[in-house]
Amino acid sequence: MKQINKDSGRDNRAVEGREDLQRKKKKKVRATASFLITAALLLILFFAAINIGSLQVGFVKLLWGLFVEYDSNVAAVWDLRFPRIIISMLAGAGIAASGVLFQAVLKNPLADPGIIGISSGAGFAAVLMTAFAPAWYFFTPLAAFAGGVAAFFMVYCLSWKGGLSPLRIILTGVAVDALFTGLASACNSMTGGNMSGVASIVEANITQKTWEDVYTLLPYIVAGLFLAMLFIGECNLLSLEDKTAKSLGMNVNATRICISLVAVLLASISTAIAGAISFLGLIVPHIGRILVGSDHKALVPFSALAGAFTFLLADTIGRSIAAPYEVSAAVIMSVVGGPFFIILLRRSKKYAN
Repeated sequence: MKQINKDSGRDNRAVEGREDLQRKKKKKVRATASFLITAALLLILFFAAINIGSLQVGFVKLLWGLFVEYDSNVAAVWDLRFPRIIISMLAGAGIAASGVLFQAVLKNPLADPGIIGISSGAGFAAVLMTAFAPAWYFFTPLAAFAGGVAAFFMVYCLSWKGGLSPLRIILTGVAVDALFTGLASACNSMTGGNMSGVASIVEANITQKTWEDVYTLLPYIVAGLFLAMLFIGECNLLSLEDKTAKSLGMNVNATRICISLVAVLLASISTAIAGAISFLGLIVPHIGRILVGSDHKALVPFSALAGAFTFLLADTIGRSIAAPYEVSAAVIMSVVGGPFFIILLRRSKKYAN
């Protein structure tokens, strides 16, 4: 009888092992398919965005005009649309990856650099630099980073009360966001609203962005994403209890600070160039967890890729839905992200009471 029970136990464990292996294979296949499909959609959207507007250039004509013979239409598209498209992709990747990092650090599924005030703090600092020290425009990203750090530590310190409560983080972040958004709007009004650089940051308008803005944004985003990938293991450990993470040899507080700085860097630099975009860093990571799982080894790069697609899609819809007028990508994201945020809020057990 004992022998039969032992054999039965072995068979059950073997079946469970095979089922677990099959589940892992399915997850891996789904994650790989999600990466490939998202990359393909981004590539398709990229070429579609090039041709949406009053000027259309075919793929062959585009390549010919760029590399073989000068073409005025291709030159116009290159100077006007390409910087906007590339900035949309870079900023989207940075904000989405930033959202993943903030959610890991704060252990808050509703954390987003726009919602908790990081973007508005960075935007206010960028507005100050643009309005009152335009000669130092080159240092605007660094000023935005300083503003983002200040906003983050304000939220962190004001939310701390014997520990961090997800609800207090959200409420404090909303207040800090309102404060810095109001200050940025006040600066825009004080300048008469006639300074295009200030207005573009406040209104999150990337219509007049140039290749100079691309060159400013690119190195920071590449560096930020590289640093984010270096911390994927630590992000996974932060999902555990602090005591467990400490028992595994992690300096939890120091790790949180380092990852937070990387997240602030990505969000702040993106805001300095593209303006404050809410909900992007909230929506994309949640979709990523559904498609590729919660392992940050896949979640961080997928969120960056999906963030680039989402921001470019929002900007493309914004400049075509009411042509010849334009709707800011920030407005599109707010219209979509607001209901998404409410759904997450109602479904989250942490906020059930």
